[in-house]
Amino acid sequence: MNTQIILILLTVIGAIAVAILGWIESGEPFDQKKFTASMGRAVLGGLLAALIFQGVENPDIWTYVSALLIGAGIDVTGHRLAGTLNQIQK
Repeated sequence: MNTQIILILLTVIGAIAVAILGWIESGEPFDQKKFTASMGRAVLGGLLAALIFQGVENPDIWTYVSALLIGAGIDVTGHRLAGTLNQIQK
């Protein structure tokens, strides 16, 4: 499998994993609307990873870890921004 595809998938997995962990931590019932927003951020993370990792041919373990963390960071940051915008609009 192409290295870039693996890195993109790891970024998406990182975002989805953080979304699932956030849901479990909240103790709330599953909310498809919130999860859909997280999926959108995961796709955005995948697109960003495609740009960031363009031309990477021989990644090391830190490149793979970075891909996961980029995805996680995008989901967390996007969630916080959405919450902030909701508070400002109130």
